[in-house]
Amino acid sequence: MTTQWQGHYLDGRTAVRQPVAVRIMRSALEVITENGTTLWWPFAEIRQTQGFYAGEEVRLEKGGEIAEVLLVSDPAFLSALHRLAPEVATRFHNPSRRRLRAKLTVVAAFAVIGITAALYLWGIPALSAAVARRLPVSWEEQLGRSVVDELAPLEEQCTDPIRTQAIEEIMTTLTGPLPHSPYTFRVIVADDPTVNAFAAPGGYIVVLKGLVKKTQSAEELAGVLAHEMQHIEKRHATRMVIQNASTGLLIAALAGGGSDAGLEGARTLGILRYSRHHEEEADAEGFRLLVAANIDPRGMMTFFESLQEEEGKDTPGFLKYVSTHPNTMERIERLRSMAGHAKGNFVKLLPQYDWKDMHKICQLKGR
Repeated sequence: MTTQWQGHYLDGRTAVRQPVAVRIMRSALEVITENGTTLWWPFAEIRQTQGFYAGEEVRLEKGGEIAEVLLVSDPAFLSALHRLAPEVATRFHNPSRRRLRAKLTVVAAFAVIGITAALYLWGIPALSAAVARRLPVSWEEQLGRSVVDELAPLEEQCTDPIRTQAIEEIMTTLTGPLPHSPYTFRVIVADDPTVNAFAAPGGYIVVLKGLVKKTQSAEELAGVLAHEMQHIEKRHATRMVIQNASTGLLIAALAGGGSDAGLEGARTLGILRYSRHHEEEADAEGFRLLVAANIDPRGMMTFFESLQEEEGKDTPGFLKYVSTHPNTMERIERLRSMAGHAKGNFVKLLPQYDWKDMHKICQLKGR
């Protein structure tokens, strides 16, 4: 069994790559330079920063901001490390899992084809939940991009850099407790006076200008975003699109998407009304996400309370949010109950920012 490997060493002070021999020991790597100098790299001090994908050179680092670097091009190095030092090898990527993922990807591809056939033969509604759990995230992202292109085209998006950056800071805080989420969340503000927001498949959240202007604090907008994030995390939007759209949408998306798929997905999202279970789940999980992110969850409750106050008034824009997010009074009561048990050292979001300024997010568009 090979225990010595050829590689290159960078000392962190210069860009010179020194040829070295690398020996795998039980608790460390022994690095021997050409001039005979021996360097000792304890596994506890090593971090892997490259070499997670097939054909990619393995890069190991040790030290602080300006780290020492060890490069090994032979992909068998990681496999040997797992065999020779299994007690500590969990710190490093295991290529055998890569092969397993490749097999699973092939299996998943055949599964998707089989599922598509099943959908065609037995109907989308009965299989929508199972299909949504098995669809690749890349499929959701593609559909989500197409939907956003239809419902919030680029010319209708509000891209004020300063105010958009503030929303991105809120999202950074919200995504902190979700390190393993498969989604990259993107918030798009559309220049529309309607009080509404919706989650599109694949991590896209579209917030209309009317809703932004309705919020009175960063915590209130964070509550809305946390709710919509959970619709994405739980794949509610994906499930509803599959259930309500034609089989052609699924086939088109699997085949590479296109404007027709985006248009149909957009139309489907436009008439969506989430089930009571989905809404309660998004509220509860969104509330927990706020607490985990140290954001005061009462912002979610106060936003819905402000909407409740508008009921009965002649506010057509407000009615859109009520129609797609029903049971306002009941959800407020549930949130009040949860807030009574919420504990944490909540940190104020954007403490130096005057939230009223956010209401001008679409001002650059002249509206």
